[in-house]
Amino acid sequence: MAAIIALDPQNRRHRRQAAELLVENFAAWPAMEIARAEVSTLLAKNRVCLVAVDENDRVVGLVGGLPDYDGNVWELHPLVVKKSEQGRGIGRQLVAAIERAAKARGAITMMLGTDDESGATTLSGCDLYDGLWKRVSEIQNLKNHPYSFYENCGYSIIGVVPDANGYGRPDILMAKRLREKKSGGQKGER
Repeated sequence: MAAIIALDPQNRRHRRQAAELLVENFAAWPAMEIARAEVSTLLAKNRVCLVAVDENDRVVGLVGGLPDYDGNVWELHPLVVKKSEQGRGIGRQLVAAIERAAKARGAITMMLGTDDESGATTLSGCDLYDGLWKRVSEIQNLKNHPYSFYENCGYSIIGVVPDANGYGRPDILMAKRLREKKSGGQKGER
């Protein structure tokens, strides 16, 4: 089981390993200098950046979170686990940890976007402006797309951004409520 800790801005080795995870797993970060800049952004004052470290103090996972909507909603971005460590529960640990951190800061909802750039779902390669909600209700996972992982963590599809990554390559928006409304409170009260 990995230990989940806040990424220490002063720990250059952990920062480098976190950037390497981004390059290894995402086309959005094709080079180390871009990934290093992303890690620095994740360490901004209003954000949360957590890493999973193994027994040898190596970073094997990373999750970030940032507030939106006056802190009522937090965005989970990004989540990555070292390929050799996937399927061992580290992703679930990271998701649960970022949810706890956001909830402790007043979040009601956690949301995320999970791109389909490779035809991994039935939402890819089609015109989503035609019958969007029917297509969403009938979504199928064709190539181990992460939306299924997030569903297993309690997230629901709340929308889709058609063509977010080019024609027929959507971003699937998902969210999860982190806390229930307190009884007797006013609308909008936390």
